[in-house]
Amino acid sequence: MADNGKIALVTGAGSGIGRAAALGLARAGYTVALAGRRKDALDKTAAEAGKLGVKTLVVPTDVGDPTATAALFAKVKETFGRLDVLFNNAGMGAPAIPLEDLTYAQWKAVVDVNLTGVFLCIQEAFRIMKAQNPRGGRIINNGSISAHAPRPNSSPYTSTKHAVAGLTKSAALDGRKYDIACGQIDIGNAATEMTERMKNGVPQPNGTMAVEPLMDVQNVANAIVHMASLPLEANVLFMTVMATKMPFVGRG
Repeated sequence: MADNGKIALVTGAGSGIGRAAALGLARAGYTVALAGRRKDALDKTAAEAGKLGVKTLVVPTDVGDPTATAALFAKVKETFGRLDVLFNNAGMGAPAIPLEDLTYAQWKAVVDVNLTGVFLCIQEAFRIMKAQNPRGGRIINNGSISAHAPRPNSSPYTSTKHAVAGLTKSAALDGRKYDIACGQIDIGNAATEMTERMKNGVPQPNGTMAVEPLMDVQNVANAIVHMASLPLEANVLFMTVMATKMPFVGRG
């Protein structure tokens, strides 16, 4: 595996889209820092990357915690000296219950990870990327189809993903002067542990249950590698990668 000399950081790298993206970047020659809440899961991703002959750094982190997030980026800088790509993937949802039954704690937990966590990671990445030589880098945010349209009973998740879209635009604008490119990937029905339940049917807006088509998560990894591989003079601001037949476009 040819080392391209670049450093990538993936949050939520212990499973699903995060693991697939980390391994995709590793295959593309990136040295990869792996962040997430569960060390055992991160170690499994690191072991898979190790089979490819790629160096990794495992840093258990709660991205919603400012102190932990600052320590994560400090560790990346201390270990590798720079950061070229950040994939803000860590995220969570609240229980799929009626909006009026959600507790404040359930709402806040999602906001802390999905929105505040992304902001904190972007802020730390800016501080490294604007000061390094060569200057600049790329930030990719995981937006989700929910950045455009909600599922039933998903107000915290949908609200944060809509907000991430605004944060992506702000970071893309504010990063220009530092040669930092920021874009967003909106993913629909990638086959992971999180979407396993779709095989048994998921609630639809009309009140019915329906089995929804899925796509291989490797398609997401390939898209992220493509976004990451562009020269900094070019940016994919928004990309939607979705199962072709999922009920998103039109009336389903």
